[in-house]
Amino acid sequence: MRISYLTLSLLLVGQMSFAQYNPEKPDLCQGKFFTKEDAKNLHDDFAKRYSDKNSWQKHAQEIRQGILDGADLSNYEFKKPTNISIHSKKTLNGYSVENVSFQSIEGIYVTGNLYRPVDSNGLPPKRKTAGILCPHGHGPNPRFAAYTQQRCASLARMGAVVFAYDMIGFGDSKQSDHKIEKALKLQIINSKSALDFLLDLPKIDKNRIGITGESGGGTQTFLLAAIDDRIKVSLPVVMVSGYFFGGCTCESGMPIHKRPSHQTSNVEIAATFAPKPLLLISDGGDWTVNTPEMEYPYIKNIYSFFGAENKVENVHLANEKHDYGPSKRQAAYSFLAKYLKLDIQKVMVDGKIDESTNKVLSQTELQVFDEKHLLPANAVMGDAEVMALLEKK
Repeated sequence: MRISYLTLSLLLVGQMSFAQYNPEKPDLCQGKFFTKEDAKNLHDDFAKRYSDKNSWQKHAQEIRQGILDGADLSNYEFKKPTNISIHSKKTLNGYSVENVSFQSIEGIYVTGNLYRPVDSNGLPPKRKTAGILCPHGHGPNPRFAAYTQQRCASLARMGAVVFAYDMIGFGDSKQSDHKIEKALKLQIINSKSALDFLLDLPKIDKNRIGITGESGGGTQTFLLAAIDDRIKVSLPVVMVSGYFFGGCTCESGMPIHKRPSHQTSNVEIAATFAPKPLLLISDGGDWTVNTPEMEYPYIKNIYSFFGAENKVENVHLANEKHDYGPSKRQAAYSFLAKYLKLDIQKVMVDGKIDESTNKVLSQTELQVFDEKHLLPANAVMGDAEVMALLEKK
C-alpha cells in the first residue's frame, strides 16, 4: 500500500503529538519532527512502497530528484571550481597540509585544508591515491579542531588525499551567516565543487572516493552521496535518524523531505547509496540511539534487494555521545581502509590506532585568508548579497 501525499500531509498536520508541525513552514521537516515511536510506524508504512530492487530504485530516483527540486537545484548547472589557490604547505610525519580556496559560484569561495600522504623524504606517492571529503559539523571552529585534524591527518598517513572544508559561516567562509535561508542549497553546491576539486587533483583514483562527516557534516555526507554517483564509500557519523531531520537551516531549511509526490526521511536518503559501502556510526547520547534496532535494519533490508547486506554496517557506541571522537574515528579508519584500499598499518602501534604522531596545528597555520593571501576582490559579502546570488542561480 502506498500512502498518498495528501493522506500523509493530513496525518502530519492533524496529529500534533505525531509531528512537530510548523504552520509557518508546512513543507519542512525540521528538528525532532517525529517521536521515536511514530517514526518507526511511519517507516513501516514507507517500506510498503517497495519490495524489490526495481521498486526501490524507482523510489530512490524520486528521492534524489526531490532533493534537487527541494533545494532549488533541479535546473542548476554545476560548474568546475575556478580561482583555485593552494598555499602554505607544511610537511609533517607522513603527510602534508595546505590551505585551499576556490570559487564554487562566481563570487563564492570554498575554503579548507588539503591533507596529502608523503613518504619519508616528503614526496607524494607514485601511484594513484584514494580521495576523501571531510565536511564538519556544528561547533566552535570545527575545521581547526583537533578531532578534525586527527581524522584528516590519519587518513592521509594511511594513503588518502583528504579535503576538509568549511560550512558557510565557519572558519574562513565568512561571506554570509551560517543560517541564511538557502544555506542547504549553497552547501550542496559547495560540496559538489569540493568533490570536483578533489577529483581533479593529480593521481586521484576516481574509483576510490569517500566522504565522511559528523552531525551536520553527516547530513552533507549522505546528501552528496545520494545525488552524486562519484562517491564510492559513504560514512555519515552520528546523524542518520528516523525522527530527527537536522536542527539547522543548512540541513532541513528547504523542502527536500516533503514533496508533492512523496515524503521521505534521512533514513531513506542514506539508503539511496545502496549497494555501495555505507557505515553508520551511532551512539547512545543523541538521536542515533535507536540505530541498531531501527535505522540500520531498515537500510540493511534495502541493501538486501541488491544482495549487498554485507556492504552496510553499523558501529554503535552506546556509552558515547555526539562527536567524532577516537573510537568513532577508529571505526571509520577500518571501514575506509577496507573499501578504499588504504594502509591502516601506517597508523597502528602494537595493534592499536596511534594518532600521537599527528601534529595539531594552530588556527593561524590552517587559515586560508591572511595578510599574504587575501579574500579575492570579487567575493560577494553579506547575507542579502549571497541570497540574491543564490536566487539568480
